[in-house]
Amino acid sequence: MSRAGLRSTARAGSSMTHDLTVHRHPAAFLEVGLSLQLSLAGEEGGGQYGSTVLGWKHRNWIICEWPFHFGQPIPCAVGTTCLLRYIYAGRIIGYRTEVLHSQLQPFPMLLLAFPSNIEAVPLRKHGRVSAHEPVVLLEVAGGIDDRRSVHQPRIGGLLTDLSASGCAVRLQRPIQDFFPGMVLRAEFEIVGTGHVNNLTALVRNVSLQADGTHLGLEFRFDGRETIEYRGWGGSVKKALESFVLQKHPAESA
Repeated sequence: MSRAGLRSTARAGSSMTHDLTVHRHPAAFLEVGLSLQLSLAGEEGGGQYGSTVLGWKHRNWIICEWPFHFGQPIPCAVGTTCLLRYIYAGRIIGYRTEVLHSQLQPFPMLLLAFPSNIEAVPLRKHGRVSAHEPVVLLEVAGGIDDRRSVHQPRIGGLLTDLSASGCAVRLQRPIQDFFPGMVLRAEFEIVGTGHVNNLTALVRNVSLQADGTHLGLEFRFDGRETIEYRGWGGSVKKALESFVLQKHPAESA
């Protein structure tokens, strides 16, 4: 088995030394640098802590950063059961594991048991989060590559659910104003994260219901979209994925 990448030393006590070699070639569900969320079984409040995959040895162990909370490493004694969850290749991946070893030097890291059972839930099908936020839509008359949407009238509506790949919107507008394939640009708030601007969305379905016209939109990330939070600009796609992962019930992945 080929090995490459980061090499570090994990010490279990003062006398035992393990050479940990990170594989650079991703497995079917792993990738070096992958952002993940770690939660501890039985912890009151169901806290979720951010971490990063540093490497693994197939069928043996996974190395990840040891999360800190309020300046202190979270309690992770050997044998502690934890749940890892993250988004990979359009799926929410989840599995239970346990702590094999922890160390603070030369950097804080956890050595976790390689999972025996993995659950994967397609984001598009199951990763929707209920929402109740205002949304502004602008028609792009000339299609996805048209930049003239700034001159189109703004259409106000309500975001009713949100996923990493699309959303549902309710409008008080005639159903005749919309059609499948119509290109819009969307502006809305990701609660607790930031304000999304200029996100291209393709109308996938249109329906008339008792409370108004409903649209199903599919996001198209073309590099023109932005997200602003206290002056910081980041990736809209990553922000949406992170939001859905945080809100998605832990039991389902």
